[in-house]
Amino acid sequence: MLRVEMGPSQRGAALPASPIRRLMPLAEGARRRGRRIHHLNIGQPDLPPPPSVLAALRDADQERLVYAPSRGLGEAIEAWCGYYRHHGLEVEPGDVLITSGASEAVPLALRATCDAGDEVLVPEPFYAPYKGLAAVADVRLTPVPLGEDFAPPGAEAVRARLTPRTRALLLCSPNNPTGTVYGRDELAALGALAAEHGLFLLADETYREIVFDGPPAASALSLPGLDEHVVVLDSVSKRFNVCGLRIGAVVSRNHRVMAAMLQLAELRLAVPAIDQRATIGALAAPQPYVEGVIASYRERVEAVVGALARLPGVRVHRPAGAFYVVARLPVDDAEAFAGWLLRDFALDGETVMLTPMADFYATPGRGRDEVRVACVVDAAALRRAIEIVGAGLAVYPGRAPGR
Repeated sequence: MLRVEMGPSQRGAALPASPIRRLMPLAEGARRRGRRIHHLNIGQPDLPPPPSVLAALRDADQERLVYAPSRGLGEAIEAWCGYYRHHGLEVEPGDVLITSGASEAVPLALRATCDAGDEVLVPEPFYAPYKGLAAVADVRLTPVPLGEDFAPPGAEAVRARLTPRTRALLLCSPNNPTGTVYGRDELAALGALAAEHGLFLLADETYREIVFDGPPAASALSLPGLDEHVVVLDSVSKRFNVCGLRIGAVVSRNHRVMAAMLQLAELRLAVPAIDQRATIGALAAPQPYVEGVIASYRERVEAVVGALARLPGVRVHRPAGAFYVVARLPVDDAEAFAGWLLRDFALDGETVMLTPMADFYATPGRGRDEVRVACVVDAAALRRAIEIVGAGLAVYPGRAPGR
C-alpha cells in the first residue's frame, strides 16, 4: 500500500506556538541533566488557595459526578452574582455563563460577537494566547500600541485603527503581561468609542483585584449605558490561586449575545460540577483572602523590579497590577537567550525559565529583546532567580552591541 503522509489543516499548521510553553522541551532536558529550574515562565503561583476550596474538594463524592447545566450550577452562578455585588456591580443569573477558565471565555465571546474575517482591536503587548484563540475563531487581531511606559492607549489612538471590519475592542486590565491598569476615565473613554462605532467591548478582568496602589481596577460592567456592548471575561484562577480548577465566567447584560454563547457552550456540555462547587465559598467571601494575595504579589514584584534594575543594561517596567514584570535585556534575541539559559547555562546547578515577549505583540519585530517574569514564588527565590539571570547575561555570547 502506498504510504501517504497526512498533515494538519492549514489552520492547524498556522496556529502560533505558546511562548509560555514553547521552551518546555529544553526545560525537560535541563531537568534530566540534574539542573534545578526556577520556573518564572508561567502564571502558576505557589500560594495556597482559600481553605474553603480544599474543603469542598475533600467533601466531593461520586454522587456529584454528573453533568452540570451548560450555563453552570445554579448555586455557582449565584456565587458569581454575589461576588460582583461585593464589588458594587449588579448582575442577574442570566447575565452569567460559567466557563472552563478565561481561556474558554475568550473564544466563546469572540465567536458570539464576531463573524469570520472581522477585526478585533487589542492594545499590545497583550496576552499571547489571544493570537491562537483569535485564529481558531477566524478573526483578525489589530494591534493598538500601548503608550509610553505601557500606558493605556487613548481613544484617538484606538480610533485611528478602526476599519469597516472592526467589530470589537479586547482589553485586559490589569494587563497581562505589562500590569497596565486602566483608570475609570480611560475605560469610560474607550467604552464611549465602542458605543459610538457600534463595537463590543470585551474586557478581560482576570486580574482585576490585583492592583498595588489603590482599589481594584474599574470593571467594564460599571460603565453606564453600555449594557449592549460590554462582555466581561473572568476567572478565579489568579485571585484564588486555583489555576488547575479551570473555572471562569462570561458576564454580560446583552441577553442576545449571552444566548448565543450558551448555545456554543452546550456543544461542550458542561464545566465539571465538582470544580464549580469548590469555588462557591471563595466567591461568597473573597476577603480577607484576596487582600493577602495582593500583599504577597506586591512584595514579589518589588523584589523582581529591584533585582532587575541592578543588572547592567537591563531596563525594567514596574507594573501597577497583576504579577508579571516586563524587562528589556541587553541581548540580540530574548528567545535565544531564554533557550540558552536552559540548554547551556547554570549557576551552581540552577537555571531559570523565562518567557520571551515577541509573541505578546502582533507588530513584527516588537518585543524581540524583552522577557516576561512571572512573580509566582517567594521574594527570596525570585531574587535568586534574577541573580542567575544576571550571571547568565554577563557571559552570554549574544549580547547586543553597546548594551
